[in-house]
Amino acid sequence: MEKYINEYIRPRLQGDGGEITFVKRENNEVTVLLQGECSKCLILDRCLAWIEQRIEVDKGEKVKVIGIRKKPYFQDV
Repeated sequence: MEKYINEYIRPRLQGDGGEITFVKRENNEVTVLLQGECSKCLILDRCLAWIEQRIEVDKGEKVKVIGIRKKPYFQDV
């Protein structure tokens, strides 16, 4: 799953200024860290649903993707 996210999903998000990092997989839950533009995106839920859909179509696995937003240090105040 980590390789799939790094090689397929990550380049697409980077094209829009986002960044995604695989964190872990437990059973049918995949946790990812979202940075850059993704950390403040208003439609992140739709993007996570798109990632779930791509994984199901491309890898044949039905998973729930959980996104953790990591804002830049200057926005944490």
